[in-house]
Amino acid sequence: VQLMESGGGSVPTGGSLRLSCAVSGYTYQTYCMAWFRQAPGKAREGVATIASNGTKSHSESVKGRFAISSDNARVSHDLQMDSLKPEDSGMYYCAAGPFALCAWCGKGYCPSERFLFWGQGVQVTVSS
Repeated sequence: VQLMESGGGSVPTGGSLRLSCAVSGYTYQTYCMAWFRQAPGKAREGVATIASNGTKSHSESVKGRFAISSDNARVSHDLQMDSLKPEDSGMYYCAAGPFALCAWCGKGYCPSERFLFWGQGVQVTVSS
């Protein structure tokens, strides 16, 4: 299984970025795909998830500004990020794991250690 992120970069406050996660080799019929982020000195935080049945969730800190989506073939999972703030800066990671994890993340508990596969991460920097 390989996950590869792309689309990171630097933008001013209020700007937009679109991150993409290309997935290959993931043969499970059901799954939870997620975007996490980690700022220096802080814990990894679940940002958004999309399950194999199409159910989506977003953390309170990004709700209304970020949107997760999936292509029809479900080989790419994107994160559209609008109205970016300096506190959104950090490394962003794509992750994949069991279907049940999406329900947990939707309730505010998103255990990164339960996700099985990870991308290498992309840097997002929002300047003030």
